[in-house]
Amino acid sequence: DTDRLLDHRARRPSLHLVDGVSRRLEWPTLEVFHLESTADNDVLVLHGPEPDHEWRGFAAAVVDLCRRFNVRMVLGLGAYPAAVPHTRPTRLSCTAGSPDLAGRLDFVTATIEVPAGAQAVIEMEAGRAGIPAIGIWAQVPHYLSGSSFPPATQALLTGVAELTGIEIDEGSLAEASLATRTRLDDLVAQNPEHVTMLEKLEAAYDDLHDARGLLPDGEQLAAELERFLRDHDD
Repeated sequence: DTDRLLDHRARRPSLHLVDGVSRRLEWPTLEVFHLESTADNDVLVLHGPEPDHEWRGFAAAVVDLCRRFNVRMVLGLGAYPAAVPHTRPTRLSCTAGSPDLAGRLDFVTATIEVPAGAQAVIEMEAGRAGIPAIGIWAQVPHYLSGSSFPPATQALLTGVAELTGIEIDEGSLAEASLATRTRLDDLVAQNPEHVTMLEKLEAAYDDLHDARGLLPDGEQLAAELERFLRDHDD
C-alpha cells in the first residue's frame, strides 16, 4: 500500500488532461520486476521512489519477499556527486551487511557515520536474516549531479556483473556514455575556466588512484560521501 509509504505532497501524482478534461491519474508506485538471466541467476528488481514513512516495515516486507523467492543476494544501487571529472572511469564504493562480506569486495569501503537511507535499512535487515546484502555507489561529477550520467549507470551494472556473474548487455549504455563524454568535452572546451577546473579534477583523481587505476583513497572517499549526505539531510 504505497499510500502508507509515500508523502503525495512531496511526490504528487501526474494528472493527464485532454481538452481540459481530467482523464487519468498516474500515481508514484513501488514495483517489482522479474528478469531472467542466462547465468541461471534470475533477478528481482525493486524500482520506485524511496518511501517517506514506515522504513522498518518496508524493509521487513522486502526481506519477506526475498525469503519467499529464495533470494540469495540483495544489491542496492545508488550514486552521489563528488569532486571527480567526467573524463575518468567512474569510481565505485560499497556498503555491506556484514564485515565478512565487506572484506571480500573489490570496491572502496570506509569508516564513517552518516544519515542513512531506506536502502541501508533493507541492507541491515537482510543481513540479520542471513541474506548477503551489498550497496554499490557510483561517484558522479558534482557539476552533473542534476543530470543523467550514463557512465555511472554503466559502472554500476559492471559492478553488478562482477558480483553476481550475470551477463549484462551494456551496448546501448556504452554508446550513450561515449556520446555524453563527447558532448561534455565540447561544452567544457568553450570556457577556459571550465577547462582549468577539469584539469584540476583530473589531477586530483589521478593522485588518488592506486597502481591499477581503479580505487581512490578510502579517507578521501569517506570525506566526500559524508559531506554529501550531511548536506542533504533534511
